[in-house]
Amino acid sequence: MKYFLIAGEASGDLHGANLIAAIKQKDPAAVFNFWGGDRMQAQAPGLLTHYKDVTIMGFVEVLLNLNKIFSNLRQCKYQIDTFRPDVVILIDYPGFNLRIAEYCKSKGIRVVYYIAPKVWAWKENRAKKLEKFVDDLLIIFPFEVDYFKKWDVKTHFVGNPLCDEIEHYKFNSRFRENNNIDGRPIIALLPGSRKQEIKRMLPVMIEATKDHHTHQLVIAGAPGISADFYKPWLNDRLHLVFDQTYDLLKNSDGAIVCSGTATLEAALLGVPQVCGYAGHPLSYFIAKQLVKVKYISLVNLCMNMPVIKELIQFDVTANKIKSELDKVMPGGSENRKLMENYEALQEKIGGPGASKRAAEVIVDPEA
Repeated sequence: MKYFLIAGEASGDLHGANLIAAIKQKDPAAVFNFWGGDRMQAQAPGLLTHYKDVTIMGFVEVLLNLNKIFSNLRQCKYQIDTFRPDVVILIDYPGFNLRIAEYCKSKGIRVVYYIAPKVWAWKENRAKKLEKFVDDLLIIFPFEVDYFKKWDVKTHFVGNPLCDEIEHYKFNSRFRENNNIDGRPIIALLPGSRKQEIKRMLPVMIEATKDHHTHQLVIAGAPGISADFYKPWLNDRLHLVFDQTYDLLKNSDGAIVCSGTATLEAALLGVPQVCGYAGHPLSYFIAKQLVKVKYISLVNLCMNMPVIKELIQFDVTANKIKSELDKVMPGGSENRKLMENYEALQEKIGGPGASKRAAEVIVDPEA
């Protein structure tokens, strides 16, 4: 069969890579074309567009880049027409992918949506588009099972693919040595995957740790962003690594994490963390009117309780980050409680196998 996948950001590239690997096991003759990144390209030939060339975040940023967005849509539709896939697999990235879903449905192409749009958080009207244009919706969070019962869309709970990634990851015992990082304890800084996020989050993260004299800081560099971008912040105490986030977290006493997939990764690896997010002021104002969920981190959403501290917009200050981080790091007053909640989280989201279960639905939907 021929598969066309679309992932528009780093997390989608990660899950898309594992999904391609699982599809190849089920369908050894599989042929792929895709929008994605380096991880997907490592699994199969067929990369057409890299996500770093198309990712646009925030309400204001989208408005400023409408011409580019429409150009990308036209290009993607042309590539689908040329490739003539048996199935199009959309991975998160709803603003773009739902438009592609509608186009594919009009062409009679089967559409599978892997990692559902977060319609339970905002833009619930998108669920109606899922009903109209998606043949199979593969959901990854346990709370989504009940939510999607009210919508007429064929859903499959496949589990969370991060469990697969962590289960199969080969940790590097020489992580420090290979990156010239000495034996002092580490605080990991994960400021996001987009330049605008990093510019807003990284300086305040660094400021928050200035009194942690016994620790060194290590930034998890974002895929698709060059090391030169981070140079203004680097010094003898502040290191930068790429494509080693799991090794970094495994070697860290604590982490300051920009809201996103990384919060769940840190939790599954047992790393004490503080979650923060600050966006463009106008984008934040608009989002505040629209977003319906109580939490911004996947950890708290999955547990439906404040497991990790979330600092949002004006609360993203060095003093508040430092105060909250001190509480949860080893020896802190809330460390033990956090570790217990992490264990409960592991049980709730299930173990490995999400990619395999997703591939089974995609390759053999009638099974």
